[in-house]
Amino acid sequence: MEPSKRPRKTEKSEIALGNTETTGRKRDGVKTPAEERKVARASEVDDSSPGIGPRLRHVRELFGLSQRELARRSGLTHGTVGGIERDAISPSVGSLRKILDSLPMTLSEFFSLDPESDTQIFFRHEELLEVGGKGLSLRQVGHNLTGRPLQVLLEHYEPNAETAQTPYGHSGDEGGVVIKGKLEVTVGGITRILEAGDAYLFPSRLPHRFRNLGDEEAVVVSANTPPL
Repeated sequence: MEPSKRPRKTEKSEIALGNTETTGRKRDGVKTPAEERKVARASEVDDSSPGIGPRLRHVRELFGLSQRELARRSGLTHGTVGGIERDAISPSVGSLRKILDSLPMTLSEFFSLDPESDTQIFFRHEELLEVGGKGLSLRQVGHNLTGRPLQVLLEHYEPNAETAQTPYGHSGDEGGVVIKGKLEVTVGGITRILEAGDAYLFPSRLPHRFRNLGDEEAVVVSANTPPL
């Protein structure tokens, strides 16, 4: 072979070696297979996402699931779920979606959670969350009820306030106790006037409506399952 062609042959050999895992050498802008696999692993494991681990553990406990059960539902390994909760593994968006879809929960719901406030046990009056409207104050105990089976409300009905113009039904059960005033309660076509100390309990699928026909405020403590 002519001497002038040898450098070219050597160059091709170096390029070929440069594309193997043995040397790790590469051309500018071209990743070796080893590097590509490393990048893939990094996107799955090495990205730092502070707070995902404690947040996931909080959500799992809200739903009453073990790590093994959550792993089974999401199609991931027990070790992966445990690693994510310890912040030893940072999941890809795809892996996180698999976990949340098995609950179910959206990504926005997941990242809006505040594990510290969501584990609060005692609440002062000003900490109750207002979820009602004009004339009807509904103050909820706890701000985020995702994964919880129960909703507790402190209800204040101004005179002539009502929950709806016509009775309606939905899934679940509900009950409550009138603390102050009088409240007209219609359930399944039956209407009663409840006074302080009276109570109600019924399947929420029955069409129902609450209305204050008195001249003073009516106050009720109620519970719904699941939360509305």
